Amino acid sequence: MLVVAVLALGAMFAACTNGSGESDILEIKFWAMGREGEIVPELLKEFERENPGVRVLVQQVPWSAAHEKLLTAFAGDSLPDVAQMGNTWIAEFAALHAIASLDEMAEASPVIEEQDYFPGILATNRIADTLYGVPWYVDTRLLFYRQDILRAAGIGRPPRDWAEWMQAATAVKHHVGNNNFALFVPVNDFEMQVSLALQQGVPLLREGDRYGNFSSPELVFALDFYLDFFRKGLAPAASESAISNVWDEFARGYFTFYLTGPWNIGEFRRRLPAELKDKWMTAILPGPSGPGASTAGGSSLVVFKHSKHKEMAFWLIEFLSRPDIQQQFYELSGNLPRRSSWRGDRLESDPYVVVFEKK
Repeated sequence: MLVVAVLALGAMFAACTNGSGESDILEIKFWAMGREGEIVPELLKEFERENPGVRVLVQQVPWSAAHEKLLTAFAGDSLPDVAQMGNTWIAEFAALHAIASLDEMAEASPVIEEQDYFPGILATNRIADTLYGVPWYVDTRLLFYRQDILRAAGIGRPPRDWAEWMQAATAVKHHVGNNNFALFVPVNDFEMQVSLALQQGVPLLREGDRYGNFSSPELVFALDFYLDFFRKGLAPAASESAISNVWDEFARGYFTFYLTGPWNIGEFRRRLPAELKDKWMTAILPGPSGPGASTAGGSSLVVFKHSKHKEMAFWLIEFLSRPDIQQQFYELSGNLPRRSSWRGDRLESDPYVVVFEKK
């Protein structure tokens, strides 16, 4: 299959030669979002070195504007060749017939191996048995916590279930006093509510997925547990904007537990003072009766149907999916890669990271 791909690539380069024998440049338009849009050009230097007849034009798009921009570009027939897309958007753009099926190219690929992706993430890219995206990175929300404060409050290890979590939060609040809290979970953030609901093992939607299942006893139970943190004064009733710098507030002990994702491991390491270097850790999110589920997030890479360079666009996806490139991507972004990229000292031996793979 690799020989076929090389021959196809050669044919594309041949087609990029003008009548005078001078080589034209094949341009691939790539939209990347948020922080990834800032760092991916560094990775693409190697891609362009390996493929001297190709230039990747990266457009950085803020996450706050990405969805609207993609829809506007679809309506105006001006989508790029390839783009990063939040995995919750895959079904929507597949329904619009905006993104191309990748089944044939993925099956022929020496790089894309489905068993090397976390099943839950891969499933978000497959709609009605058709593969529309390749996971670029995965994330989930786990607990970041202050080990020293937990110990000082008489708690020897992170909580494993809801009862232990409430007990630990109560002990921490008693220890830190009226002006500090056990947990910070912004009231405008839905991740914790969704995670607690997923742990109940019942559908979030009902009646053919037309309505929310929020009145079910299980989801009422989950929401009641969530609200208890606020009723008991264990968490401040504050939005994200009420705290200007979560790292500073975590460092000064304003809160002990914080629900966030793997990208913050590097931020905590860089931003926390040296004296707190070994005084914080990550832990699996507690469930009702043991370690519990959390949300499956991340971004995927898609090829748009209108692209005239689908093969080269997929070639770019393969490059960004290579384990060696994924390792570099992790070093730059903190985003967690496909399974094989975890092998090696950098990720497997990192105590802050390993719980994310277990989850």
